[in-house]
Amino acid sequence: MKWETVIGLEVHAELSTKTKIFCGCSAGFGTEPNTHVCPACVGMPGTLPKLNRAVVEYAIRLGLALDCNIADICRFDRKNYFYPDLPKAYQLSQLHAPICKGGNLGKIRIHQIHMEEDAGKLLHDTKSGKTFMDYNRSGVPLLEIVSEPDFRSAEDVIEYLTNLRETLLYLDICDCKMQEGSLRVDVNLSVRFPGGEFGTRTETKNLNSFKAISRAIEYEAERQIDILEDGGKIMQETRRWDDEIGESYAMRSKGNAQDYRYFPCPDLLPIAIDEAWLKQIKNSLPELAHQKRERYTNDFGISAVDAGVLTSHKNISDLFEKLCQKSGQPRESANLVTGEIMRLLGDPEDLNVDEDKLVKLIGLVLDGKINRNAFKETVAAVYMDDVDPEGYITEKGLLMVKDEGAVKAAVEAAIADNPKAVEEYKSGKDKAFQFLVGQCMKALRGAGDPASVRETLKQLL
Repeated sequence: MKWETVIGLEVHAELSTKTKIFCGCSAGFGTEPNTHVCPACVGMPGTLPKLNRAVVEYAIRLGLALDCNIADICRFDRKNYFYPDLPKAYQLSQLHAPICKGGNLGKIRIHQIHMEEDAGKLLHDTKSGKTFMDYNRSGVPLLEIVSEPDFRSAEDVIEYLTNLRETLLYLDICDCKMQEGSLRVDVNLSVRFPGGEFGTRTETKNLNSFKAISRAIEYEAERQIDILEDGGKIMQETRRWDDEIGESYAMRSKGNAQDYRYFPCPDLLPIAIDEAWLKQIKNSLPELAHQKRERYTNDFGISAVDAGVLTSHKNISDLFEKLCQKSGQPRESANLVTGEIMRLLGDPEDLNVDEDKLVKLIGLVLDGKINRNAFKETVAAVYMDDVDPEGYITEKGLLMVKDEGAVKAAVEAAIADNPKAVEEYKSGKDKAFQFLVGQCMKALRGAGDPASVRETLKQLL
């Protein structure tokens, strides 16, 4: 009988707040170790946490976007365990009264969303064999999005994570830079016969790329099936994925909630969320990607495929919106972004182009001052080198040649220099005509009016 894989996810999203969750230290990434710390970050005796209001608002934003039930009262608990990156020997999290319950993202049900603090980071020096601690990340605010075990394949997981990342980005609450640890995924996986009881699950921790997640799921499912088919038992344990060798290994036995001895944090009061606050946040929610796609197709007549490209990343959508607003030409703006910009673009995180210069180019091509080839060339120059479009066009001689005499001279020269192509055209070969058009445009240094060239060529042929 074929085995069925059952998967649940715990996604940790680092929030894009300026400061940490329980103190005023910077939550920024990439600075020297232990430069964003204070007595509260490193658990010094006598320090008390002070909750960052923005963290609560970000959690409510996500809960509303995922149709969760927002708690009237929520509170923080202490999750007790010892690890070097956790100087207090407990983590402030939410178990008994989380801020969000229920909800869904597509066909996947959300169990809960809760706020918590991140731990520090262990730095292993392979040369000396020593391990160092960086507490900059300690106290950075996290939202943990816990799903129900509704996934049955790696493909289901990647689709969900793609949609979740899109939602977090459009809400502007997490930058989702997985390479920096802003979005980390724990995969809980078991196998069973279809329709049977859930098997014993394992948890593969801190996966930080979609590729690694897919590979880890496939590996763990196969590993468990092999053990069970050989008559063995699955151990409930936490595992770490090694992406270089394509395998995971056991870290420790997997604990349950009672093993962490959760109890309400005595240093933090419960959080009351009233209707006025909830309404204020709901009214300030931005337009999400799926809502933008619907508007682009309904209001602008843009195809569903192009609307998907335009909303594939918030930076791309933001550029398109600015071009639309400033040019008044949504279709032309869409063609520019889905065409030349996407061709030039590497990582959407790095998208940085002067939209005013692109708007100028849209106007020049629509006014017939440059042709499409010149438009594409100048867009690339603006994108790559931030040139002044009008100066570049003048310097390169890309202004449209509308002098009928110049066009006629170029056509006559093309006909005279290519008698074989002329004969092929007259014998019914359309490709020969396109070749002659190309020769005319070449003579005009790419600045001819294609329509004028075609018309003149047909007349003279």
